[in-house]
Amino acid sequence: MNWEVVMGLEVHLQLATRSKIFSGAANHFGAEPNVQACAIDLGMPGMLPVLNEQAVRFAVMFGLGIGAEIGKRSVFDRKNYFYPDLPKGYQVSQFFEPIVGAGVFDIPMPDGSLFPVRITRAHLEEDAGKSVHDAFAGQTGIDLNRAGTPLLEIVTEPDFRTAEQAVAYLKALHSLVTYLGISDGNMAEGSMRCDINISLRPEGQDTFGTRTEIKNVNSFRFVERAIAVEVERQRDILEDGGHIVQETRLFDAENNETRSMRSKEVANDYRYFPEPDLLPVIIDDETIEQIRQTLPELPNDKRNRLIHDYGLGDYDAALLVDSRALADYFEAAAALCGEPKLVANWMLGDLSAALNRADIGIEQCPVTPVALAGLIQRISDNTLSSKLAKQVFEGIWQGQGSADDIIEQRGLKQVSDTGALEGMIDEVIAKNPDQVAQYRAADDNKRKKLSGFFVGQIMKASKGQANPQMVNELLLKKLAG
Repeated sequence: MNWEVVMGLEVHLQLATRSKIFSGAANHFGAEPNVQACAIDLGMPGMLPVLNEQAVRFAVMFGLGIGAEIGKRSVFDRKNYFYPDLPKGYQVSQFFEPIVGAGVFDIPMPDGSLFPVRITRAHLEEDAGKSVHDAFAGQTGIDLNRAGTPLLEIVTEPDFRTAEQAVAYLKALHSLVTYLGISDGNMAEGSMRCDINISLRPEGQDTFGTRTEIKNVNSFRFVERAIAVEVERQRDILEDGGHIVQETRLFDAENNETRSMRSKEVANDYRYFPEPDLLPVIIDDETIEQIRQTLPELPNDKRNRLIHDYGLGDYDAALLVDSRALADYFEAAAALCGEPKLVANWMLGDLSAALNRADIGIEQCPVTPVALAGLIQRISDNTLSSKLAKQVFEGIWQGQGSADDIIEQRGLKQVSDTGALEGMIDEVIAKNPDQVAQYRAADDNKRKKLSGFFVGQIMKASKGQANPQMVNELLLKKLAG
Protein backbone atom coordinates (compact mmCIF):
# COMPACT_ATOMS: atom_id res chain seq x y z
CA MET A 1 0.00 0.00 0.00
CA ASN A 2 1.14 3.55 -0.71
CA TRP A 3 0.95 5.85 2.29
CA GLU A 4 0.52 9.61 2.47
CA VAL A 5 2.37 11.41 5.26
CA VAL A 6 0.37 14.18 6.99
CA MET A 7 2.10 16.62 9.32
CA GLY A 8 1.39 19.77 11.27
CA LEU A 9 4.01 21.69 13.23
CA GLU A 10 3.98 23.57 16.52
CA VAL A 11 6.90 25.91 17.10
CA HIS A 12 7.72 27.38 20.50
CA LEU A 13 9.53 30.64 19.91
CA GLN A 14 11.34 32.37 22.78
CA LEU A 15 10.75 36.12 22.52
CA ALA A 16 13.72 38.46 22.84
CA THR A 17 12.43 40.53 25.74
CA ARG A 18 14.84 41.62 28.46
CA SER A 19 12.56 40.33 31.22
CA LYS A 20 10.05 37.52 31.58
CA ILE A 21 6.46 37.57 30.49
CA PHE A 22 4.87 38.15 33.91
CA SER A 23 7.78 39.33 36.08
CA GLY A 24 10.83 41.58 36.05
CA ALA A 25 13.28 38.67 36.30
CA ALA A 26 16.04 38.63 33.68
CA ASN A 27 15.47 36.67 30.47
CA HIS A 28 19.00 35.69 29.41
CA PHE A 29 20.54 32.39 28.33
CA GLY A 30 23.46 30.79 30.14
CA ALA A 31 23.04 31.97 33.74
CA GLU A 32 23.83 29.71 36.70
CA PRO A 33 20.88 27.49 37.67
CA ASN A 34 18.01 29.13 39.56
CA VAL A 35 19.42 32.67 39.67
CA GLN A 36 16.83 34.13 37.25
CA ALA A 37 13.63 32.98 38.93
CA CYS A 38 11.81 35.40 41.23
CA ALA A 39 8.86 34.84 43.57
CA ILE A 40 6.34 35.40 40.74
CA ASP A 41 8.05 32.79 38.54
CA LEU A 42 8.05 30.35 41.44
CA GLY A 43 4.32 30.83 42.07
CA MET A 44 4.72 31.96 45.68
CA PRO A 45 1.45 32.73 47.53
CA GLY A 46 0.18 36.26 46.98
CA MET A 47 2.41 36.96 43.96
CA LEU A 48 0.50 38.52 41.06
CA PRO A 49 1.63 38.53 37.43
CA VAL A 50 2.10 41.72 35.37
CA LEU A 51 2.04 41.29 31.59
CA ASN A 52 5.16 42.29 29.65
CA GLU A 53 4.00 44.83 27.02
CA GLN A 54 6.96 44.10 24.74
CA ALA A 55 5.95 40.43 24.48
CA VAL A 56 2.51 41.54 23.28
CA ARG A 57 4.06 43.87 20.69
CA PHE A 58 6.35 41.11 19.44
CA ALA A 59 3.37 38.77 19.02
CA VAL A 60 1.48 41.41 17.04
CA MET A 61 4.58 42.00 14.85
CA PHE A 62 4.65 38.30 14.01
CA GLY A 63 0.94 38.27 13.15
CA LEU A 64 1.33 41.28 10.87
CA GLY A 65 4.42 39.70 9.31
CA ILE A 66 2.38 36.74 8.03
CA GLY A 67 -0.77 38.74 7.29
CA ALA A 68 -2.74 36.98 10.02
CA GLU A 69 -5.74 38.17 11.99
CA ILE A 70 -4.76 40.08 15.14
CA GLY A 71 -6.86 39.32 18.20
CA LYS A 72 -8.00 42.75 19.37
CA ARG A 73 -9.19 40.99 22.49
CA SER A 74 -7.10 38.10 23.79
CA VAL A 75 -7.35 36.23 27.06
CA PHE A 76 -4.85 34.26 29.15
CA ASP A 77 -5.87 30.86 30.47
CA ARG A 78 -4.54 28.39 33.00
CA LYS A 79 -3.39 25.08 31.56
CA ASN A 80 -3.32 22.68 34.48
CA TYR A 81 -0.87 19.80 34.70
CA PHE A 82 1.72 18.54 37.17
CA TYR A 83 5.39 18.30 36.30
CA PRO A 84 8.39 18.80 38.61
CA ASP A 85 9.72 21.82 36.69
CA LEU A 86 6.33 23.59 36.66
CA PRO A 87 6.32 25.22 40.12
CA LYS A 88 2.76 26.60 40.04
CA GLY A 89 1.15 23.37 38.91
CA TYR A 90 -0.26 25.20 35.90
CA GLN A 91 1.04 27.12 32.90
CA VAL A 92 -0.35 30.51 31.92
CA SER A 93 -1.14 30.26 28.23
CA GLN A 94 -3.85 31.27 25.74
CA PHE A 95 -6.43 28.81 24.51
CA PHE A 96 -9.89 30.26 23.88
CA GLU A 97 -8.90 33.69 22.51
CA PRO A 98 -5.29 33.84 21.20
CA ILE A 99 -3.50 37.05 20.23
CA VAL A 100 -2.85 35.91 16.62
CA GLY A 101 -5.49 34.15 14.56
CA ALA A 102 -5.50 32.50 11.16
CA GLY A 103 -3.06 33.47 8.42
CA VAL A 104 -1.11 32.08 5.47
CA PHE A 105 2.69 32.02 5.34
CA ASP A 106 4.17 31.59 1.85
CA ILE A 107 7.34 29.51 1.91
CA PRO A 108 9.92 29.76 -0.89
CA MET A 109 10.94 26.29 -2.07
CA PRO A 110 14.27 25.33 -3.73
CA ASP A 111 12.60 25.10 -7.17
CA GLY A 112 11.47 28.75 -6.94
CA SER A 113 7.82 27.95 -6.18
CA LEU A 114 5.90 29.19 -3.13
CA PHE A 115 4.37 26.68 -0.70
CA PRO A 116 1.47 28.22 1.28
CA VAL A 117 1.29 27.08 4.91
CA ARG A 118 -1.90 27.82 6.83
CA ILE A 119 -1.20 29.18 10.30
CA THR A 120 -3.98 28.17 12.68
CA ARG A 121 -3.00 30.49 15.53
CA ALA A 122 -0.11 31.90 17.51
CA HIS A 123 -0.52 32.46 21.21
CA LEU A 124 1.52 33.82 24.09
CA GLU A 125 2.47 31.67 27.04
CA GLU A 126 5.10 31.23 29.72
CA ASP A 127 7.78 28.55 29.56
CA ALA A 128 8.28 25.95 32.26
CA GLY A 129 11.60 25.25 33.98
CA LYS A 130 14.02 22.53 32.95
CA SER A 131 14.63 19.06 34.37
CA VAL A 132 18.36 18.24 34.38
CA HIS A 133 19.05 14.51 34.31
CA ASP A 134 22.83 14.39 33.90
CA ALA A 135 24.12 16.70 36.66
CA PHE A 136 23.70 14.33 39.62
CA ALA A 137 24.17 10.56 39.64
CA GLY A 138 20.79 8.85 39.99
CA GLN A 139 18.99 12.14 40.60
CA THR A 140 17.22 14.84 38.62
CA GLY A 141 17.90 18.52 39.20
CA ILE A 142 15.43 21.33 38.52
CA ASP A 143 16.59 24.61 36.97
CA LEU A 144 13.83 27.23 37.07
CA ASN A 145 15.65 29.95 35.14
CA ARG A 146 13.38 29.37 32.13
CA ALA A 147 10.19 29.48 34.21
CA GLY A 148 8.22 32.48 33.01
CA THR A 149 10.24 32.98 29.83
CA PRO A 150 7.92 34.51 27.18
CA LEU A 151 7.02 32.13 24.36
CA LEU A 152 4.99 32.50 21.20
CA GLU A 153 3.56 29.13 20.16
CA ILE A 154 2.90 29.03 16.40
CA VAL A 155 0.53 26.27 15.27
CA THR A 156 0.00 25.21 11.65
CA GLU A 157 -2.71 23.24 9.91
CA PRO A 158 -1.69 19.69 8.80
CA ASP A 159 -0.39 21.00 5.45
CA PHE A 160 2.99 19.24 5.24
CA ARG A 161 3.52 16.07 3.25
CA THR A 162 7.33 15.84 3.14
CA ALA A 163 10.28 16.52 5.41
CA GLU A 164 11.58 18.97 2.78
CA GLN A 165 8.44 21.09 3.16
CA ALA A 166 8.69 21.02 6.96
CA VAL A 167 12.34 22.09 7.00
CA ALA A 168 11.70 24.82 4.39
CA TYR A 169 8.91 26.18 6.62
CA LEU A 170 11.13 26.20 9.71
CA LYS A 171 13.95 27.95 7.86
CA ALA A 172 11.55 30.57 6.50
CA LEU A 173 10.06 31.04 9.97
CA HIS A 174 13.54 31.43 11.46
CA SER A 175 14.35 34.02 8.81
CA LEU A 176 11.12 35.95 9.45
CA VAL A 177 11.44 36.19 13.23
CA THR A 178 15.09 37.24 13.07
CA TYR A 179 14.25 39.92 10.47
CA LEU A 180 11.52 41.16 12.80
CA GLY A 181 13.96 41.07 15.72
CA ILE A 182 11.45 39.32 17.97
CA SER A 183 13.71 36.30 18.64
CA ASP A 184 17.28 35.21 17.99
CA GLY A 185 15.89 31.85 16.77
CA ASN A 186 18.85 29.99 18.29
CA MET A 187 17.71 26.37 18.20
CA ALA A 188 20.77 25.08 20.07
CA GLU A 189 19.87 27.31 23.04
CA GLY A 190 16.17 26.42 22.91
CA SER A 191 14.97 29.75 21.49
CA MET A 192 13.13 27.87 18.76
CA ARG A 193 11.80 24.37 19.41
CA CYS A 194 9.62 22.30 17.13
CA ASP A 195 6.92 19.72 17.88
CA ILE A 196 6.00 17.52 14.90
CA ASN A 197 2.50 16.03 14.71
CA ILE A 198 2.68 13.19 12.22
CA SER A 199 0.34 10.50 10.88
CA LEU A 200 -0.01 8.22 7.88
CA ARG A 201 -3.05 7.40 5.78
CA PRO A 202 -3.57 5.37 2.59
CA GLU A 203 -3.16 7.53 -0.52
CA GLY A 204 -6.55 8.82 -1.66
CA GLN A 205 -8.14 8.60 1.81
CA ASP A 206 -9.65 11.81 3.21
CA THR A 207 -9.76 10.99 6.93
CA PHE A 208 -6.61 11.43 8.97
CA GLY A 209 -4.74 8.59 10.61
CA THR A 210 -3.86 8.46 14.30
CA ARG A 211 -1.09 10.96 15.00
CA THR A 212 1.88 11.00 17.27
CA GLU A 213 3.72 14.12 18.45
CA ILE A 214 7.52 14.27 18.41
CA LYS A 215 8.43 16.77 21.09
CA ASN A 216 11.10 19.51 21.25
CA VAL A 217 13.23 18.86 18.15
CA ASN A 218 15.93 21.53 18.13
CA SER A 219 17.67 21.54 14.72
CA PHE A 220 16.65 21.49 11.07
CA ARG A 221 18.72 18.35 10.50
CA PHE A 222 17.09 16.55 13.44
CA VAL A 223 13.62 17.50 12.18
CA GLU A 224 14.39 15.81 8.87
CA ARG A 225 15.79 12.71 10.57
CA ALA A 226 12.97 12.49 13.14
CA ILE A 227 10.32 12.60 10.42
CA ALA A 228 12.07 9.87 8.40
CA VAL A 229 12.40 7.60 11.46
CA GLU A 230 8.81 8.09 12.66
CA VAL A 231 7.33 7.59 9.17
CA GLU A 232 9.20 4.30 8.87
CA ARG A 233 8.08 3.20 12.36
CA GLN A 234 4.41 3.96 11.68
CA ARG A 235 4.52 2.37 8.20
CA ASP A 236 5.97 -0.85 9.63
CA ILE A 237 3.25 -1.04 12.29
CA LEU A 238 0.41 -0.36 9.85
CA GLU A 239 1.68 -2.80 7.23
CA ASP A 240 1.96 -5.49 9.91
CA GLY A 241 -1.72 -4.99 10.73
CA GLY A 242 -1.14 -3.01 13.92
CA HIS A 243 -2.54 0.29 15.17
CA ILE A 244 -0.81 3.58 15.97
CA VAL A 245 -1.10 4.74 19.58
CA GLN A 246 -1.76 8.46 20.02
CA GLU A 247 1.15 9.57 22.18
CA THR A 248 4.00 12.03 22.66
CA ARG A 249 7.42 10.76 21.61
CA LEU A 250 11.02 11.92 21.90
CA PHE A 251 13.60 11.84 19.10
CA ASP A 252 16.86 10.20 20.21
CA ALA A 253 19.44 11.58 17.76
CA GLU A 254 22.23 9.34 19.06
CA ASN A 255 20.30 6.13 18.39
CA ASN A 256 18.27 7.59 15.49
CA GLU A 257 14.93 6.52 16.91
CA THR A 258 11.78 7.95 18.48
CA ARG A 259 10.77 6.78 21.97
CA SER A 260 7.48 6.98 23.80
CA MET A 261 7.25 9.67 26.52
CA ARG A 262 3.59 9.66 27.53
CA SER A 263 0.08 9.20 26.17
CA LYS A 264 -1.09 12.18 24.14
CA GLU A 265 -3.26 14.58 26.12
CA VAL A 266 -6.32 16.35 24.75
CA ALA A 267 -7.56 19.82 25.71
CA ASN A 268 -10.01 18.48 28.34
CA ASP A 269 -7.14 16.86 30.24
CA TYR A 270 -5.66 20.30 30.97
CA ARG A 271 -8.88 21.77 32.45
CA TYR A 272 -8.36 25.15 30.79
CA PHE A 273 -10.08 28.13 32.42
CA PRO A 274 -9.48 31.90 32.18
CA GLU A 275 -6.53 33.17 34.26
CA PRO A 276 -8.20 35.09 37.13
CA ASP A 277 -5.12 37.24 37.88
CA LEU A 278 -4.83 38.78 34.38
CA LEU A 279 -7.29 41.04 32.59
CA PRO A 280 -8.10 40.51 28.91
CA VAL A 281 -5.62 42.19 26.56
CA ILE A 282 -7.32 44.85 24.42
CA ILE A 283 -5.46 46.19 21.38
CA ASP A 284 -6.99 49.00 19.29
CA ASP A 285 -6.56 49.70 15.57
CA GLU A 286 -4.28 52.66 16.23
CA THR A 287 -1.82 50.50 18.19
CA ILE A 288 -1.84 47.80 15.52
CA GLU A 289 -1.14 50.38 12.82
CA GLN A 290 1.65 51.94 14.89
CA ILE A 291 3.27 48.49 15.28
CA ARG A 292 2.82 47.86 11.54
CA GLN A 293 4.86 51.00 10.78
CA THR A 294 7.83 49.57 12.71
CA LEU A 295 8.08 46.42 10.56
CA PRO A 296 11.25 46.08 8.46
CA GLU A 297 11.27 44.85 4.87
CA LEU A 298 10.37 41.17 5.26
CA PRO A 299 12.26 38.24 3.64
CA ASN A 300 9.76 37.49 0.84
CA ASP A 301 9.53 41.19 -0.11
CA LYS A 302 13.31 41.53 -0.04
CA ARG A 303 13.74 38.37 -2.14
CA ASN A 304 11.38 39.74 -4.81
CA ARG A 305 13.20 43.08 -4.81
CA LEU A 306 16.62 41.43 -5.24
CA ILE A 307 15.26 39.50 -8.21
CA HIS A 308 13.72 42.62 -9.76
CA ASP A 309 16.34 45.26 -8.94
CA TYR A 310 19.53 43.22 -9.21
CA GLY A 311 18.60 40.61 -11.82
CA LEU A 312 19.30 37.67 -9.50
CA GLY A 313 17.79 34.23 -9.96
CA ASP A 314 15.14 32.88 -7.57
CA TYR A 315 17.55 30.42 -5.95
CA ASP A 316 20.36 32.93 -5.32
CA ALA A 317 17.94 35.56 -4.01
CA ALA A 318 16.36 33.06 -1.60
CA LEU A 319 19.78 32.14 -0.19
CA LEU A 320 20.86 35.76 0.20
CA VAL A 321 17.76 36.78 2.17
CA ASP A 322 18.17 33.83 4.54
CA SER A 323 19.34 36.32 7.14
CA ARG A 324 19.00 40.07 7.34
CA ALA A 325 22.75 40.47 7.90
CA LEU A 326 23.53 38.45 4.76
CA ALA A 327 21.14 40.49 2.62
CA ASP A 328 22.54 43.77 4.00
CA TYR A 329 26.09 42.60 3.22
CA PHE A 330 25.08 41.79 -0.36
CA GLU A 331 23.43 45.15 -0.97
CA ALA A 332 26.37 47.07 0.52
CA ALA A 333 28.93 45.25 -1.67
CA ALA A 334 26.76 45.46 -4.81
CA ALA A 335 26.29 49.22 -4.35
CA LEU A 336 30.06 49.73 -4.07
CA CYS A 337 31.15 47.72 -7.13
CA GLY A 338 28.07 47.77 -9.37
CA GLU A 339 28.36 44.02 -10.08
CA PRO A 340 25.48 42.37 -8.18
CA LYS A 341 25.69 38.99 -9.94
CA LEU A 342 29.43 38.70 -9.27
CA VAL A 343 28.84 39.69 -5.63
CA ALA A 344 26.17 36.99 -5.31
CA ASN A 345 28.45 34.38 -6.91
CA TRP A 346 31.31 35.19 -4.55
CA MET A 347 29.11 35.34 -1.47
CA LEU A 348 27.44 32.01 -2.21
CA GLY A 349 30.71 30.42 -3.33
CA ASP A 350 34.12 31.27 -1.87
CA LEU A 351 32.84 33.50 0.95
CA SER A 352 30.23 30.99 2.11
CA ALA A 353 32.79 28.16 2.03
CA ALA A 354 35.25 30.21 4.10
CA LEU A 355 32.56 31.06 6.67
CA ASN A 356 31.63 27.38 6.96
CA ARG A 357 35.27 26.34 7.44
CA ALA A 358 35.70 28.94 10.17
CA ASP A 359 32.28 28.07 11.66
CA ILE A 360 31.26 31.74 11.87
CA GLY A 361 28.40 33.83 10.52
CA ILE A 362 28.47 36.78 8.15
CA GLU A 363 28.43 39.09 11.18
CA GLN A 364 31.94 37.93 12.13
CA CYS A 365 33.29 37.81 8.55
CA PRO A 366 36.82 39.29 8.29
CA VAL A 367 36.15 40.26 4.65
CA THR A 368 34.03 43.42 4.75
CA PRO A 369 31.60 44.42 1.97
CA VAL A 370 34.10 47.15 1.03
CA ALA A 371 36.91 44.59 0.71
CA LEU A 372 34.82 42.17 -1.37
CA ALA A 373 33.66 44.99 -3.63
CA GLY A 374 37.29 46.03 -4.16
CA LEU A 375 38.22 42.48 -5.17
CA ILE A 376 35.30 42.25 -7.61
CA GLN A 377 36.24 45.56 -9.21
CA ARG A 378 39.67 44.12 -10.02
CA ILE A 379 38.04 41.08 -11.62
CA SER A 380 35.73 43.31 -13.67
CA ASP A 381 38.54 45.50 -15.02
CA ASN A 382 40.63 42.40 -15.93
CA THR A 383 43.34 43.18 -13.37
CA LEU A 384 42.69 39.70 -11.90
CA SER A 385 41.73 36.37 -13.40
CA SER A 386 39.35 34.12 -11.47
CA LYS A 387 42.28 31.98 -10.31
CA LEU A 388 44.33 34.94 -9.10
CA ALA A 389 41.25 36.43 -7.43
CA LYS A 390 41.00 33.37 -5.19
CA GLN A 391 44.58 33.98 -3.99
CA VAL A 392 43.78 37.62 -3.30
CA PHE A 393 40.59 36.63 -1.44
CA GLU A 394 42.61 34.37 0.87
CA GLY A 395 44.96 37.27 1.58
CA ILE A 396 42.06 39.58 2.45
CA TRP A 397 40.57 36.88 4.71
CA GLN A 398 43.91 36.59 6.54
CA GLY A 399 44.04 40.35 7.13
CA GLN A 400 46.85 41.16 4.69
CA GLY A 401 45.13 44.27 3.33
CA SER A 402 42.85 45.27 0.47
CA ALA A 403 42.75 43.64 -2.95
CA ASP A 404 44.98 46.40 -4.36
CA ASP A 405 47.48 46.00 -1.49
CA ILE A 406 47.79 42.25 -2.05
CA ILE A 407 48.02 42.56 -5.85
CA GLU A 408 50.89 45.03 -5.39
CA GLN A 409 52.65 42.98 -2.68
CA ARG A 410 52.52 39.70 -4.61
CA GLY A 411 52.81 41.01 -8.17
CA LEU A 412 49.58 39.31 -9.15
CA LYS A 413 48.36 41.71 -11.80
CA GLN A 414 46.86 39.86 -14.75
CA VAL A 415 48.74 40.18 -18.05
CA SER A 416 46.34 41.71 -20.58
CA ASP A 417 48.90 43.36 -22.86
CA THR A 418 48.38 42.00 -26.39
CA GLY A 419 52.06 42.25 -27.36
CA ALA A 420 53.26 40.43 -24.26
CA LEU A 421 50.69 37.67 -24.72
CA GLU A 422 51.50 37.23 -28.41
CA GLY A 423 55.16 36.83 -27.51
CA MET A 424 54.33 34.02 -25.04
CA ILE A 425 52.03 32.32 -27.56
CA ASP A 426 54.63 32.48 -30.34
CA GLU A 427 57.22 30.94 -28.05
CA VAL A 428 54.92 28.06 -27.01
CA ILE A 429 53.96 27.36 -30.66
CA ALA A 430 57.61 27.39 -31.75
CA LYS A 431 58.55 24.88 -29.02
CA ASN A 432 55.76 22.42 -29.87
CA PRO A 433 55.66 21.89 -33.69
CA ASP A 434 54.31 18.33 -33.40
CA GLN A 435 51.30 19.47 -31.37
CA VAL A 436 50.71 22.32 -33.80
CA ALA A 437 50.66 19.86 -36.72
CA GLN A 438 48.22 17.58 -34.85
CA TYR A 439 45.96 20.53 -34.09
CA ARG A 440 45.85 21.71 -37.70
CA ALA A 441 45.14 18.21 -39.00
CA ALA A 442 42.35 17.53 -36.45
CA ASP A 443 38.59 18.07 -36.75
CA ASP A 444 36.80 20.75 -34.72
CA ASN A 445 35.93 18.49 -31.77
CA LYS A 446 39.49 17.26 -31.30
CA ARG A 447 40.90 20.76 -31.76
CA LYS A 448 39.04 21.94 -28.65
CA LYS A 449 40.86 19.31 -26.59
CA LEU A 450 44.26 20.00 -28.17
CA SER A 451 43.96 23.75 -27.62
CA GLY A 452 43.89 23.06 -23.86
CA PHE A 453 47.50 21.87 -24.07
CA PHE A 454 48.65 25.19 -25.50
CA VAL A 455 46.61 27.24 -23.00
CA GLY A 456 48.17 25.28 -20.14
CA GLN A 457 51.68 25.94 -21.44
CA ILE A 458 50.97 29.68 -21.84
CA MET A 459 49.48 29.97 -18.35
CA LYS A 460 52.51 28.16 -16.97
CA ALA A 461 54.85 30.54 -18.79
CA SER A 462 52.95 33.54 -17.39
CA LYS A 463 52.85 32.05 -13.86
CA GLY A 464 49.06 32.02 -14.08
CA GLN A 465 48.81 35.74 -14.72
CA ALA A 466 47.82 35.74 -18.42
CA ASN A 467 44.29 36.88 -19.19
CA PRO A 468 42.60 33.54 -20.10
CA GLN A 469 40.02 35.07 -22.44
CA MET A 470 42.64 37.01 -24.40
CA VAL A 471 44.93 33.96 -24.51
CA ASN A 472 42.19 31.85 -26.09
CA GLU A 473 41.32 34.47 -28.68
CA LEU A 474 44.95 35.15 -29.72
CA LEU A 475 45.93 31.47 -29.61
CA LEU A 476 43.16 30.39 -31.99
CA LYS A 477 44.16 33.04 -34.50
CA LYS A 478 47.83 31.99 -34.34
CA LEU A 479 47.03 28.28 -34.69
CA ALA A 480 44.72 28.97 -37.62
CA GLY A 481 47.53 30.82 -39.40
